[in-house]
Amino acid sequence: MSHSHLAASSSSDFQLIINTALKAYEKRTKRDLLAHPLASQLQACDSLDAILTILQQQVQGLDRSRSDDRWTKWLDPTVNVLFAFSATLGAGVGLVLPPANVVFTGIGVLLSTVKDVRASQDTIIDIFERIEMFFRRLEIYTEVPPTAQMMDNIIRIMVEVLSILGIATKEIKQGRLKNFGKKLIGRTDMEDSLKRLDKLTQEEARMAVAQNLKATHAVDERLKGVANMAVAIDNRVAGVDDRVTGVDDRVARVDDRVARVGEKVASIDDKRQGQR
Repeated sequence: MSHSHLAASSSSDFQLIINTALKAYEKRTKRDLLAHPLASQLQACDSLDAILTILQQQVQGLDRSRSDDRWTKWLDPTVNVLFAFSATLGAGVGLVLPPANVVFTGIGVLLSTVKDVRASQDTIIDIFERIEMFFRRLEIYTEVPPTAQMMDNIIRIMVEVLSILGIATKEIKQGRLKNFGKKLIGRTDMEDSLKRLDKLTQEEARMAVAQNLKATHAVDERLKGVANMAVAIDNRVAGVDDRVTGVDDRVARVDDRVARVGEKVASIDDKRQGQR
């Protein structure tokens, strides 16, 4: 099977997974995420800074008096990893609908929803901080060329994050998150989703480390090959030097013979002059 066919197949599979996740989000929250104004704004962003600016605008309307910088502390590392995921998927399989933009929109919608529910804000911060903690494991990811298995895991991670965002958004809309916050550990749907995200990010981090070690080993092997070539060249140069030395010795011997011949000729000339 050709590489292009594999890429097309992966793109189709990934797009189907994202579409299914979007339908689950809409069923849970009664919102079409892609129809939200934030979706078009984020779709137009062409840089990490542009995405952060839009999401930080949603944070600005929140009550931050009790939370200090907790609202923004989790945002940068989370968006950094998601943006790296998006770049990888875009380059690898050419998805029509970037899944990271879907997640960014879900984050923005949740932030805008929680603005009017102060009692829920600390709970939302706790959820985001747990997500950010998982994503910190993947910061090495941006330095590693991903495998097909890693790309598959990326999609699963994004789907799980979208599920968490959907659950939280639904609970806020229904006014239950205040009580839900007290029972976060015991709540089945949210806790199960957080546990799955924990497991997925651990798996991705392990694969990233393994891939990094593999790439490092390959570089080491290439460096060894270069070193061996250098030794071989040195040996060949030494061989040339030895041959040049041999030539020099032979030239010296020829010079000695020429000198002796010259001496003999001079001696003969002297004898002839004496006879005269």
